[in-house]
Amino acid sequence: MPAGAATRLPARALLRQIGRLAAPTSALALLQVGAQLVETTLAARQGTAALAGWAVLLPFALLLAQMSTGAMGGGVVAAVARALGAQRREEASALVLHAMLIATAFGALFAIGLSLAAGPLLRSVAGPASAQAALPYALWLFGLGAVPAWWTNTLASVLRGGGQHALAARVLALQWAAMPVLAWALAEPLGWGLPGVGAAFALTNLVAAAAMLQVVRQGLAGFHPSWRLRPSWAMFMRILSVGAVASGLALLANLTTVIVTAQLRHLGPTAVAAYGIAARLEFLVIPLAWGVGSALTALVGRTVGAGDWPTARRTAWLGGGLAFGATALIGLGVGLFAPAFAGLFSSDPAVAAMAAQALRITGPAFGGFGLGMAMYFASMGAQRMQAPVFAGCSRLTIATLGGWWLANQGGMGTEGHFLGVALGITAYGLITASGVRPAVWRPRAGA
Repeated sequence: MPAGAATRLPARALLRQIGRLAAPTSALALLQVGAQLVETTLAARQGTAALAGWAVLLPFALLLAQMSTGAMGGGVVAAVARALGAQRREEASALVLHAMLIATAFGALFAIGLSLAAGPLLRSVAGPASAQAALPYALWLFGLGAVPAWWTNTLASVLRGGGQHALAARVLALQWAAMPVLAWALAEPLGWGLPGVGAAFALTNLVAAAAMLQVVRQGLAGFHPSWRLRPSWAMFMRILSVGAVASGLALLANLTTVIVTAQLRHLGPTAVAAYGIAARLEFLVIPLAWGVGSALTALVGRTVGAGDWPTARRTAWLGGGLAFGATALIGLGVGLFAPAFAGLFSSDPAVAAMAAQALRITGPAFGGFGLGMAMYFASMGAQRMQAPVFAGCSRLTIATLGGWWLANQGGMGTEGHFLGVALGITAYGLITASGVRPAVWRPRAGA
């Protein structure tokens, strides 16, 4: 097909391409949502102190998942897809080793850093009782689980870069189906409590990493990886030019949650636990948007690799519309039935009431958040990350400084903090989407 001919594809054909790749990942995302809801419920059943400690660690657990799957993982998907789109199959093969080296380094950073920092962090934010309840959970989750999780998600990203979204989803589905069952068994029948949830995460990721490695080694990504080669800085930069920026954005997003949690600390463990529930449901939108977003990264990457920028932009906007519609419906449902949602995760009336208050305010913003997430993933495929960076900084500023002002100077109290969060994620969506336009998404001079 000559360059530019793909721009004549009708919207229906582009939507079919998005749907074909997004469907398995979206189904996996629903399974992940179910598993994470079980985790939230198990944490709440261990008592308010354990739930508060879990809530403090939640942003870091989410950061691990987001960086390994969507951020650095997105950099892997984009690099492999661009190489294949430009017919550079040997480059795609070499990228696998470099991706795994990056995964090992980042996984070790999480494992060592958070194992050492978890105790002081828990004691300073949630208090000594929460630290005692949640520190063993942190050691399992990060100390033993971080590196296998990075390996699993990086290898899945290699498959997605090769267009094998369904295969990656099938392997990961086994992990996410087993994890909540094992977490419940370890936490309650065996009496491990909250640490059992962390142990289930670590153990299932070890098995999933071994299975995913076997799949990639067999060449089922569409090419066989090259293991015996000298690491090249140029190959690292194929991934890091997108993945490092995206990881910084994931850090900003979770830093926002950490700061808001710290701002609520003076209200006591009830407020911290309540916001933990609300934040978990907010971040559950991410896996759903990721279903569409992972398809966009691969499709946009291949299209850009082939030099067809108009089709890349059309693909991004069609996928963004799908993500907006799905997440807006979820957000409206959460907002309308906030007490019922909050009551699922805590039997403490005070915690449930405050969580419902937060969800009524943040729920309607989920649609804009879904749009922003989809455009963020599409921007990875295009290597155009300026708008997502500005959007991430804006979200942090509005949610923390704006929320503090509304709560304290505006006299809104806790509602001010929650409104700041909602306004922040809405701004994130609008600004990220604004970057997908011809003036930005076009070939660079000399490229």
